This record gives sequence, C-alpha cells and structure tokens, in this order.
Amino acid sequence: MTPILDPAAFDDVLAQVRAAPRRWLVTGSAGFIGSHLLEQLLRAGQQVVSLDNFSTGHQANLDEVRALVGEEAWSRHTFVRGDIADLAACTQACEGVDIVLHQAALGSVPRSIKDPLTTHRSNATGFLTMLEAARAAGVKRFVYAASSSTYGDSPTLPKVEETIGRPLSPYAVTKYLNELYAEVFGRCYGLSTIGLRYFNVFGPRQDPNGAYAAVIPRWAAQMLDGTRCVINGDGETSRDFCFVLNAVQANLRAALATDPDASNQVFNVAVGDRTTLNQLHAALARALQGECAGLRVEPPEHAPFRAGDVRHSLADIGKAQRLLGYRPTHDVGAGLQQAIGWYVRRARQPA
Repeated sequence: MTPILDPAAFDDVLAQVRAAPRRWLVTGSAGFIGSHLLEQLLRAGQQVVSLDNFSTGHQANLDEVRALVGEEAWSRHTFVRGDIADLAACTQACEGVDIVLHQAALGSVPRSIKDPLTTHRSNATGFLTMLEAARAAGVKRFVYAASSSTYGDSPTLPKVEETIGRPLSPYAVTKYLNELYAEVFGRCYGLSTIGLRYFNVFGPRQDPNGAYAAVIPRWAAQMLDGTRCVINGDGETSRDFCFVLNAVQANLRAALATDPDASNQVFNVAVGDRTTLNQLHAALARALQGECAGLRVEPPEHAPFRAGDVRHSLADIGKAQRLLGYRPTHDVGAGLQQAIGWYVRRARQPA
C-alpha cells in the first residue's frame, strides 16, 4: 500500500492556529510528542502552559525547544512541575486554558506487564484527574493520546476505530479506559473530547535509553555504537510507523475541529502503510550510512516474541481524514530522513 502524503498539510494547520490565538495546556511537555507540540504552538504565537513531572520526560527536551523557538516565544510559556495524578497540580495547570493536549502517560507494554500498578496510576488515575480538572476549569476541548494497543487481539486489517479486540496488556487496558472515561465525561458533563490512537510514533527527542525505549531510537543508537540490534521474533511483525509531525498535525486539527461529529470520538493517527521490522532495520541502516560515511551496521540477532505484542498493525485513517482534515506529510522513509540527523547528534553527545 502506498500512502497518500500532502506536504502542505502541516503548514496549513499551523496557519489556522496562528489565525486564532488561544491558551493551551500541553501535559507531558518534557517528553517526546509533548515537546514537539510545545515547540510548534510557541512557533505559532500561542500562550502555552505545560505540565510534567520528569518521570520519563527530560529537561533537555525543554531546553532544546527553548533554543529552537527563541526567548520571545519562550516567554509565552509557563511550566508547571507536577504529577497528573495530583488534582491540585492539574487544577493549577488548567486555569484559564482553552484547549488541553494531554500527552502525559507511562508508555510501554512490557513495563505495564512488569508493573501494572504504576501504569494504572499514571494512565488511568492520572487521566481521570486531568479530565476532572479540565471539566472544572471550563476547558473547551480536551484532546488526548489514545493508543493503537486498544485494538488488542483483533485480527482485522486495516484497523478501523469501531472494531477492537480484547486487550493484551495492562497498558492497553488503561488506554481503553481513557476512551471510556472521555466518552462518559462528554455525555455527563458536556466536555468535548477527542482521542488520538497513535500508531508507533517516532522522531527526534524520542529517548533511545532505558529498558523500554522505542525501537527506532534504540536501534539507531545501537547501530551507531556498533552493537547488533535485537529483533523480537522472525522480523516479519509489521507496524504502521508514524512520524511525529503527523501526530502533531492530528493534535492541532483535533483541537480546532468544528464538525460536531468529530467531538467525543477517537481517531487513528498513522500513515496507512505497513513496515516489517526487517524492512525497518534495513531502512534505518541505509539512512544512518547516508549520514555517516563508512558506518558498518551489524546484522540483527533474533529473540523470542514478546508477551503482549500484536503481530501486525495497520491503520485506516479515513475517519481522521474525513472529520478532522488530517493529511499525513511523512511516510516512514521521509520521517527517518528528517530524524536521522538528531539521532546522530544525540549519539555523539557526551554521556
């Protein structure tokens, strides 16, 4: 399947943001997707409050955004250090806010299997706490990071929003619970919510370190270090890899959506294309070798399949295209070309 890309779509939605200044809250702003949302909103002249407790986010991400946007734009940013499971911190962050972009969560299927209580506290209790704070503050739109893990053991491809299976991990349970709570807050309190089911988002500022690092930054770091990458299973497991600017676009379009049918819905955020892990390893190696002349990349080694992993994932993005106007700008190849310089610079930084 060849995805249909629209290179102008990102600039189009940024122009819409600039045309109507608002006060935004980005949770998880020191993390991967959150820091990109913060950067683009500040570039677009917005007033932004952000919230993070640095459990998985990094001050370096905020510092990088500050350096990229400049001091004038940074002066429109207010940072609140706090935990999303703390109602007082969430209430403080939501004060005077028009739109919440809720990205804070504890990711990773394996981590949730190892420690379900901590995952539940962040992703379930924290989500409900943020919803309540937003409702009490009179927030106009609450956009949140949902997950393709919600599809569970459903064999249907491509994945359509209305057809899900049984969850395969505690992480998946918490992300599905988010959707249920959001729907109930819309029905009971009139809070307008939109959930975005992310499919394997990647790009700059995605942490390559730690036991639960996402595959692309981890493999990039290992290839640059001369270490063999580990592929769980036979390598024919496939994913719909989504560059981070596609996710940013989806958040902004969800925040600005005026179609009443879009409110209190969930949407797939992806490209609509499948890449196997074997193909990904080869594409990443080529991209790094194009950036670093003479780099030798070792062949991968294989390990058993991981518990809780789905075999194949592919999104139908028709609903997001129709109701949000979402139009992806990058496929996996274009995304890797955009991200590869960051991975190399990150690997060369002193420990």
